[in-house]
Amino acid sequence: MKILVFGSTNIDHNYQMEHIARPKETVTSRGYEIHPGGKGLNQAIAFAKTGQHVYLAAVVGNDAGMLLDVMEKYDVDTRYLRKINAPNGHAIIQIDENGENSIFLYPGTNNSITHEYVDRVLNGFEKGDFIILQNEINRQDYIIDKAYEKGMVILMNPSPCDDSLKALPLEKVSYFFINEVEGAILTGESDPEKILDRMNELYPESRVILTLGAEGSRFRYKDQYCSQAIFPVKAIDTVGAGDTFMGYFSYGLSQGMSPAECLLLATKASSITVTRKGAADSIPTLEEIKERYPD
Repeated sequence: MKILVFGSTNIDHNYQMEHIARPKETVTSRGYEIHPGGKGLNQAIAFAKTGQHVYLAAVVGNDAGMLLDVMEKYDVDTRYLRKINAPNGHAIIQIDENGENSIFLYPGTNNSITHEYVDRVLNGFEKGDFIILQNEINRQDYIIDKAYEKGMVILMNPSPCDDSLKALPLEKVSYFFINEVEGAILTGESDPEKILDRMNELYPESRVILTLGAEGSRFRYKDQYCSQAIFPVKAIDTVGAGDTFMGYFSYGLSQGMSPAECLLLATKASSITVTRKGAADSIPTLEEIKERYPD
């Protein structure tokens, strides 16, 4: 089984704030840092930090030196990476004193995916291989269709959750990773259990992982259900927590773990991520998780 993350890379501009700026408000930042990020890069690094081989397909720009360095540092396989002479994607991130964040993205090279590039990448994969997706790149419809034709296991975090999702063949997704906001947008429901019920109705062949912040996480597939409580920690930066969760849950699946075991491992991993600054660099290794939470 091969693991492919097909997604975004971003240069994250992080601003430490007393609170998230409101409309018409000007707020002075308490600090500023630059970190490697992007959901695709974060998820690839999360998988790589388990010690498993992972491929990253992404289009990067002429300012992506920091991103290339972190891929090399964590042994992400970049043979499918494409480089073009254009600005890389980046993110502007406000982080308040409680570790909560507000993000807006400039897509940059993340919107430079072509059909030809997708075909070239997917030619290297086959039935049963995992493909991990987000919604920060273009050509998602084509990627999903081609991966489905090959019989790949499609794991998707539909974020940003916007109108572009309506054009996607989401019924072909094997695993959805959503939070309560994304769940509400996809289903029109706000109650967690109703979100899961509605997702089960809309996508009966898909497994759904719902993360609920302080309320933990849920898994639902038809009549199969399980939940996981959080590990209380002092959060200083929640950027990358969802990507860590998805990466480690996906790793668990690849190792034959049950959904309940995957939820537990992913929760342990993300609980460490939020105690550190940055996105990609904050993701723990499998060894760090075992040290923090010995069985």
